[in-house]
Amino acid sequence: MQVRDGMSSVVLTVNPGHSLREAACLMADRRVGAAVVMDPEQPGPGIVTERDLLQSIADGKDPDRERVGEHLSADLTFAAPYWSLERAAEAMVRGGFRHLVVVEGGAMAGILSMRDIVRCWVRDGATSELPSDLSARA
Repeated sequence: MQVRDGMSSVVLTVNPGHSLREAACLMADRRVGAAVVMDPEQPGPGIVTERDLLQSIADGKDPDRERVGEHLSADLTFAAPYWSLERAAEAMVRGGFRHLVVVEGGAMAGILSMRDIVRCWVRDGATSELPSDLSARA
């Protein structure tokens, strides 16, 4: 399976001027763990994640005063729609993040989360059986 098979092409986007609370509310309403940040002053999209929001609160930042543009995930990795899901999962594990912005032809095509990958693999059929002691509890 490829990234295009699992990615969501409908993406929550916010601008860098949104407050952290506004971004958190939008993410909660949509039940997503990340929002793509579109800043016309930047060459490409950014991303703000649950982890970014959590870290800002832990650091004592005011979610009503802090702006999304000040709390973007660093070292953003982009995926191509033709990547295999295994390649995408490997990039996520190696980078320590759970979301990839999917770009095609220089434009954002979607977003892929670790949950999307797992959903695809489960839907496509697991390649091994659950151990008998686990399947009895399920």
